[in-house]
Amino acid sequence: MQRLYDFLRRHPMWVDGSWAVVLLGISVVGGASGGFGSPAVAVPLSLLLCLVVALRRRMPEKMLLLATAVGLAQLITDVEMGPHDFAMLVIVYTVAAEGARWASRFALVAGLCAAPVAHLRWPSDQTSVAAGIAATVFMTVPFALAWVLGDSIRTRRAYFAQLEERAARLEREREAQSKVAVAAERARIARELHDVVAHNVSVMVVQADGAAYVLDAAPDQAKKALETISSTGRQALAEMRRLLGVLRTGEHEEGGEYVPQPDVQQIEDLVEQCRGHGLPVDFKVEGTPRPLPSGVELTAYRIVQEALTNTRKHGGPNAGASVRLVYFDDGLGLLVEDDGKGAPHELYEEGGFDGQGHGLIGMRERVGMVGGTLDAGPRPGGGFRISALLPLKPAG
Repeated sequence: MQRLYDFLRRHPMWVDGSWAVVLLGISVVGGASGGFGSPAVAVPLSLLLCLVVALRRRMPEKMLLLATAVGLAQLITDVEMGPHDFAMLVIVYTVAAEGARWASRFALVAGLCAAPVAHLRWPSDQTSVAAGIAATVFMTVPFALAWVLGDSIRTRRAYFAQLEERAARLEREREAQSKVAVAAERARIARELHDVVAHNVSVMVVQADGAAYVLDAAPDQAKKALETISSTGRQALAEMRRLLGVLRTGEHEEGGEYVPQPDVQQIEDLVEQCRGHGLPVDFKVEGTPRPLPSGVELTAYRIVQEALTNTRKHGGPNAGASVRLVYFDDGLGLLVEDDGKGAPHELYEEGGFDGQGHGLIGMRERVGMVGGTLDAGPRPGGGFRISALLPLKPAG
């Protein structure tokens, strides 16, 4: 039964054609016996009305006009109402459900006029006026119900079509938002990769230069520098594997562990690492330390990391730096200063700390993402100064 039902849904013309054949058989039998008028006229009109039923879905407006023409021909040729006139009810319903709006209104008016016109054309001498009016109303009701049912079906279909269109639009918007989120996450990871490479490779270059300088005069210091290069390289590789692993789509090794993102607590470890690499750093914390949003903590760590990397690269051999963390009631303050010779100010504005457009620009972008403010520039008398205020909540 389900297969039959599916087949009929896919081939509605077969259903309409079957009903048309049944209606034609009943009409031909009645018309041939002369029950509705002259068979020579009644049978062709019945054929046309059955054609209306068969083609009602393919061309509803044309079939409505054909049914109207057949009805007028019935009035003119004096072919009384019969089973074939059921096609008029069918076409009124069809046009109200699927036809153009003008055709739907025309079908309503024609259906409401059909019964009164038929009663005037073929009056009954054996009934009173009241009975005739009641019969006319009774015959008009099916046409009104057919039109109301068809119009309700039209409204229901339009409502479901609107729901489907809205669902499809929401799905497209959701996919677009997902793509934007993925692009933003990949951009964030790219910034993380830059921080890893800029910091660790800078340390390795400085240590390698130092090792080459003291290789003959102080082998122990050269050995220590090489060990620092080795440990820094391993740390950089581990963090790069973590970040690149996130970029892989559909790949995740079971048991793989990703290193947590840096936070404010690890700034002290970063300072100690810089001190071990030969850069004197004064580190102080003011206020009461407390948990901060992860975005604020990561931003604070990356700012300090970038600033200290810049000091090592551009500060000169005798440069020193200071790092201040200040916990306010509504945010975190950062102050990173150095007393080195520094790089030209145009480098910071145009290309960033690494000369590739990602240093100071990246800092400003990070601070802006958490709703903070950043002030960076040369210090009076030499050196460079970076001041940032990171609020606990982004500015709304």
